[in-house]
Amino acid sequence: MRVFVTGASGWIGSAVVPELIAAGHQVVGLARSDGAAAAVAASGVDVLRGGLDDLDVLRAGAEGADAVVHLGFKHDFSDMAGAGRTERAVIETFGDVLAGTDRALLFAAGVAGLAPGRVVTERDATPMVGPEAMRGGAEHLALSFADRGVRSVSLRFSPTVHGEGDHGFVSTLAGVARTTGESGYVGDGSNRWPAVHVQDVATLVRLALEKAPAGSVVHGVGEEGIPARHIAEALGRAIGVPAVSVAPDDAAGHFGWIGAFFALDMPASSALTQELLGWTPTHQGLLADIDAGYYRGY
Repeated sequence: MRVFVTGASGWIGSAVVPELIAAGHQVVGLARSDGAAAAVAASGVDVLRGGLDDLDVLRAGAEGADAVVHLGFKHDFSDMAGAGRTERAVIETFGDVLAGTDRALLFAAGVAGLAPGRVVTERDATPMVGPEAMRGGAEHLALSFADRGVRSVSLRFSPTVHGEGDHGFVSTLAGVARTTGESGYVGDGSNRWPAVHVQDVATLVRLALEKAPAGSVVHGVGEEGIPARHIAEALGRAIGVPAVSVAPDDAAGHFGWIGAFFALDMPASSALTQELLGWTPTHQGLLADIDAGYYRGY
């Protein structure tokens, strides 16, 4: 297949693109900047210059492809409402192009926040519905395209997609630990975070592209729920600082914006995904990656 990929130079995209190429697919990668274009071209794919606000460019990319894998997102925590509006516009654009073609639209979503306090499964519908919801309610909208002749598939990733070079949430927690001299967890640290290795995610995306039926939800979850205390202790060992409990009322002051998020209990399962796609996570877990020094920093 000829696959148009947004976010091709990003953390997940940079693992997905080689996986698709190795499986015999032709890839066209969206690139906003000269640096992103160079990275995408170096991976052996065609480059389409533009950003997520360039809807005409996105439309052209989708029109020339057999499938779309939308991994890009505006991670602007100062304007999440604006990021949500952009995401919804992108999904609407792809839906309009692909309607009635039975071509695939795979798009990044997440398991975080869907049902705090219990294990989320693929059968759980997103509560984020409508233009004002988080991420513009894009998952609910895109899955509805299955009724319009689009093979839409939600790629719900763990909040932590880890590996060497990860600069996401765990890297942020590591930075807080280096700055404060303490690797914190909130309360007793029993709340759970799901995680998955980036290479396992790459395999998942490729299998979903090749196998998942219209309207599917798949979970990129390798570990159902790692206690936050264990994450903090591993970071403390790696950085050389003590792991400490932070009172819930003090979380925002200690951690900054990530404090409330790190306090959530949000385990998730991928059992149905593994059964549907024949996918088995095989790479090492988050704590092993932390112990390997990937989040130590300098």
